[in-house]
Amino acid sequence: MISDLISEVTFIPLKPNEKGLIGLASLLYNSSISLNSIGVYVRPDGAIRIVFPNKILPNTKEINIYHPINTETYELIRKAVAKKYEEITEKYQSQKRCIAEG
Repeated sequence: MISDLISEVTFIPLKPNEKGLIGLASLLYNSSISLNSIGVYVRPDGAIRIVFPNKILPNTKEINIYHPINTETYELIRKAVAKKYEEITEKYQSQKRCIAEG
């Protein structure tokens, strides 16, 4: 099954910035490739957007380190990261409610 291709998703929250960056994600793809340093952004409509790492060379040329080559794979990764973000957000909100209730 295609959804079984992604496992071990982790999300590291960051202090949100003006561009919408909210954290970094990593995951295991097909139990054989570790994808790290995936930027996680929140769009103005609240949807999650992911950005894959790149490197700027001394001549200012920007090259991709890795990225999905089709929309299906991008969406698969985005949905897995969004799910992990939602789980962490819900857990944080739940803990916050418990503390407030005393």
